[in-house]
Amino acid sequence: MSFADLGLAPELLRAVADKGYSAATPIQRSAIPAVLAGRDVLAGAQTGTGKTAAFVLPILQRLGTQRARAPRALVLTPTRELAAQVAESARVYGAHTPLRTVVIFGGVSEKPQVEALAGGCDLLVATPGRLLDLAQQRLLNLSEVRCLVLDEADRMLDMGFIHAIRQILKLLPRERQNLMFSATYSDEIRALAGQILRDPLSIEVAPRNAPAERVAQHVYRVPREHKRALLTHLIESGNWHQVLIFTRTKHGANRLTRQLESDGIRAAAIHGNKSQAARVRALADFKANRITALVATEVAARGLDIKELPHVVNFELPNVPEDYVHRIGRTARAGGSGHAVSLVSPDEAPLLKDIEKVLKRSLEVAPLPRFELPVREPLRA
Repeated sequence: MSFADLGLAPELLRAVADKGYSAATPIQRSAIPAVLAGRDVLAGAQTGTGKTAAFVLPILQRLGTQRARAPRALVLTPTRELAAQVAESARVYGAHTPLRTVVIFGGVSEKPQVEALAGGCDLLVATPGRLLDLAQQRLLNLSEVRCLVLDEADRMLDMGFIHAIRQILKLLPRERQNLMFSATYSDEIRALAGQILRDPLSIEVAPRNAPAERVAQHVYRVPREHKRALLTHLIESGNWHQVLIFTRTKHGANRLTRQLESDGIRAAAIHGNKSQAARVRALADFKANRITALVATEVAARGLDIKELPHVVNFELPNVPEDYVHRIGRTARAGGSGHAVSLVSPDEAPLLKDIEKVLKRSLEVAPLPRFELPVREPLRA
């Protein structure tokens, strides 16, 4: 089905064509007509399925061609990276309309964001903390919001934003359209949907908690102290040019980045302690192939939009098994294929079992290749 069959306005179809898209994805085919019709929507879709366009395009159409001072549509996202990504999509798709998109998030000065809001805003993309901060300072008017989107709602709950979301809901008009997009359909998500959505259309593009079907998944069982040497071997012997590597902690991400650099592999870390400028620079270097390995924590990697990412490595397994699904969903986006590798030490065996329960299948254990172990420095007296 083409975008032209979905009832979108010519100026939006032109923007879609500018991006080189012709056929709509399943989430877009279901969501766009529903949003255009004013329905509330609860959509479950894996990352890389085109969900951003599924809500941005119909929202832009419903906003019409008249500019406004205060935002009439609000998109809440869990991370600043995702907020910036959604805002950029809205600007691209709205390129042939007079509508204005503003993005606000924490970790940077609020002054330019306040000035941007003062210049008028039709679609506002925001993280919950900065939104509440500006609203409480009376620097933001939410009384005109007619459409609310919770993007990656499951991650917002995981990150403890439920209280902030409830506070934001109190600031919005009662009569509005509500859309929830989530990579997984947990019981908590369904409970939140029951409180916010009115007679929603439920769309589930992928089975509950299913990983991207095109991702080849392998496990290497390896002692913790040998993980770094195996990872270096896999990158070098496989001639990997782009690999996203997950660690459990910020400290671990920094340490592994230094170790990879010492092994001659160009690497950068991205996590919550990094400044926004450093995170943007690391991501830009990764996308441009100036670095090979991007080492990330769970939260920092959420919402990263990296096209055709071939390799994801779980250097450490996540404590929450559903996070494994999010991690490997960074690869095999937009119709591509991908490869996910997990390095599992003996103490992580229970975590692997929990992941396999969520997946409802066992993950293939690959034989360990021959690789060179690091030489331990002799103890000095």
